Amino acid sequence: MKLRLFFLIVAMALISPLMTATRIVVLADVHVVPGNECESKLKEAVAEINGIDADIVVMNGDLTNEGSDKELHNVKSILDGIKHKLYVLPGNHETTWSQSATKTIFDLWGNDRFVAEVDDLVIVGIACGPYMKMGDGHVKQEDLYWLDKTLSEKVSDGKRVVSFNHYPLLKDLDNFQTYCDFLKKYPVIAHVNGHYHKYEKYRSENGGINCMMVRSLDRKNGDFGYTIMDVTPDSVIFYNKQLGQEAVRVDAFASELPDATKTYVSPFLDCNENMAYESDASIFTRLAIDEKAIYFGTSLGEVKAVAKNEKNKELWSVATGASLFARPIVAGDYLIVPSATKELLWIDRKTGEILQRDSSEGAYVADGVCLGNDLYLGGYNKMEKWNVATRKLIWRFDSISNYCQAASVIDGNEIFFGAWDTYLYCLDASTGALKWKWNNGKKNNQLGPGNVVPVVTDDKVIIVAPDRYMTAIDRKTGKTIWRNKDHKYRESLGVSNDGSRVYAKTMDGELVAVSTLGNEFNELWIVDMTLGYEHAPCIVAENAEGKVFAGSRQGKVVKVDPIKRCVERVYNLGVSEINGIDIDPTTGNVYVSLIEGKIYQVTD
Repeated sequence: MKLRLFFLIVAMALISPLMTATRIVVLADVHVVPGNECESKLKEAVAEINGIDADIVVMNGDLTNEGSDKELHNVKSILDGIKHKLYVLPGNHETTWSQSATKTIFDLWGNDRFVAEVDDLVIVGIACGPYMKMGDGHVKQEDLYWLDKTLSEKVSDGKRVVSFNHYPLLKDLDNFQTYCDFLKKYPVIAHVNGHYHKYEKYRSENGGINCMMVRSLDRKNGDFGYTIMDVTPDSVIFYNKQLGQEAVRVDAFASELPDATKTYVSPFLDCNENMAYESDASIFTRLAIDEKAIYFGTSLGEVKAVAKNEKNKELWSVATGASLFARPIVAGDYLIVPSATKELLWIDRKTGEILQRDSSEGAYVADGVCLGNDLYLGGYNKMEKWNVATRKLIWRFDSISNYCQAASVIDGNEIFFGAWDTYLYCLDASTGALKWKWNNGKKNNQLGPGNVVPVVTDDKVIIVAPDRYMTAIDRKTGKTIWRNKDHKYRESLGVSNDGSRVYAKTMDGELVAVSTLGNEFNELWIVDMTLGYEHAPCIVAENAEGKVFAGSRQGKVVKVDPIKRCVERVYNLGVSEINGIDIDPTTGNVYVSLIEGKIYQVTD
């Protein structure tokens, strides 16, 4: 009897807060889809958590699989059952794939970042990307400034900080060094992240911040659960709480402060003299360029026009109140701006005046294509054709069950584009009627051609996709001609000026040239661009001089000579993803934007 009582006391000690401890319950990587096993197990977790004496609960990212509104509303209905104070951060599954282009997170939880004060702790969490396309994690510039401002106001003598983010303070987060520089200005005793679905203690490379990766809801083999975190005056202790089982101590570290004496200095920026603009916000769009200006959108919802020939000179800036992921379109006197808040904005490109707003069903995230008076533009569940002269919609094809993300290709009277519903489409460009649609045999949306600009020739359409194949499709019938998996292809594709070669950047950082001629796969050459692991969907482009440009996930642009079949130059521009390779139609110069908010000209 005494022995049984002893074990009961031990068990209670594991689940009851330690004296003078702040208790935080952490859910991460729950990946709930309506009807899947994680849905029922999350409900069990919520019931258990309500029986714990906790101070707050943090949902630390990856609530869903695809970030759809249906998935997010469903998981919210479960999390709403938590009786403790709850704070929710999105993960990459909400920011990379999102029906609303991340807006629903704000609609449901009010924000994608938080700050809370419990006892002597300031508990802070911010979101990270990748945002609406495959890439490394990235903390937006404005979130870093908010973090600094918030902690400077909240942290006083005797206060300590606990930080949350879905990603670890490692290279998975492209600007983790800068993130650490902001954090280590303050008494941060712990950083907690998910993403890897496991427990692992580590220290950040910059500043030596104590960090802990925590478990996912489902660790497979019937192991479902969450994390309990106790912060005492001298330590931070983590417990694994498997559903229906006693909490088990996993690890702990001392409540020590980071080393704030060293500041990260970027080893990049080797062509700073060619920087055209540096923003105080992030940039997720490609660039539109005319004879005088460069146009783009920021993560703060601003459309900007900046001078091509004067560094950091703004010509105008317009607040749209929208999330902007699609490249603005130069069309006659207009700059047409597709927004993620379901609006198409018609702006006077000389003055920045908004002339017209057209509301639509579904977010716009795809780059539009303008040919004369015809504008072709994809969005969520739709592909549209607009008349630029009249600013009127001509037709809308809405038989798509997810969003179009990349620019379409219009050739003759046909338009070709992919969508995140597994299909590549061919429509009649005059009427919007479906001619054919093709898929790779996979049912998983995330393996489809949703973010690739197809290469179209007289007789075929060539694509690459996350299924890691390059595929040639008969242009007339939509039937597969060949599929090749010799390399790890993904979404980065381009074509030579004469149309005879297609260029693909592989996931191993190579550039592969393949002939577009004939009905057999014919690899012409391959160049190692020394980028290592790659997944940025940045297009490949050949300029008028015949040089080929490819962009990376970590701030590099590589120029390849296709005749000599070698790397001619590597431009080290920053740490974040290259959004696109954009060629100035008036000069032939090549420009790029980086997610971290920088714009460069990379040709002389």
